[in-house]
Amino acid sequence: MSAIAAPSPAPAAAQRRPGLGRLTHVELRKMTDTRAGLWLLLATAGLTAAIVVIVCLAGDAGDRTFKNLLSAALQPVALLLPVAGILLVTSEWTQRTSLVTFALVPQRGRVLMAKLLAGCVLGVAATLLAVAVAGVATAIAASDADGVWSFSAGLFLQDLFYVVTAMITGIAFGALLLVSAPAIVLLYVLPTAWAAIGSLSFMQKPAEWLDSTQTLDPMTDRLLSGGEWARALVSLALWMALPLAAGWWRVRRTELR
Repeated sequence: MSAIAAPSPAPAAAQRRPGLGRLTHVELRKMTDTRAGLWLLLATAGLTAAIVVIVCLAGDAGDRTFKNLLSAALQPVALLLPVAGILLVTSEWTQRTSLVTFALVPQRGRVLMAKLLAGCVLGVAATLLAVAVAGVATAIAASDADGVWSFSAGLFLQDLFYVVTAMITGIAFGALLLVSAPAIVLLYVLPTAWAAIGSLSFMQKPAEWLDSTQTLDPMTDRLLSGGEWARALVSLALWMALPLAAGWWRVRRTELR
């Protein structure tokens, strides 16, 4: 009787699961592989440049400082970039690629972590782009007065934090709803509605802690105090951490189709 040959073990490279760095690179590519994602990023870059040009042309001499131009450049970035985060998550379900993605990487938490890291990388890159645009505009349009280039490392770190947390918030809403349109609508409608409610006299105190337009927007203008940081973190717990936790649970539990 001839012996049955045992199957040869798979190569170690085939058994090794993809690293988090590789998964993050894949998620970054997903942001530009689709037409919608590519045009969104191009529109964000174009609007960033346009806002800075408008401030240079229409603003006073006091507005044409590096700090003010960078603050203006970051507004479209923080406004539009979270949509890319939403699309990064929801496209797995709307484009029906979740079966392939989670078949290749069954640990859904690792995939979502890679999406978060990709969002952070994109947020840092967008912030650096805004810095470059503001720097060029300052060099061209600003006067030679003292303080035009005055800018602190702490304010730059706040700018990074402002953009990256906006990006993570978009990913959180995408993971929570798994459908692009409702996630995009709620991302903009809920904070706006809360800001309107917070304008009522009896809601002004809670709004100081929970209205992200009050707690986060000053980050690009000045260094926050300890109390301001406390209010910013509380509002982020409501608008970023809570949706992210619920979305993380939903992504891990939702049936693939």
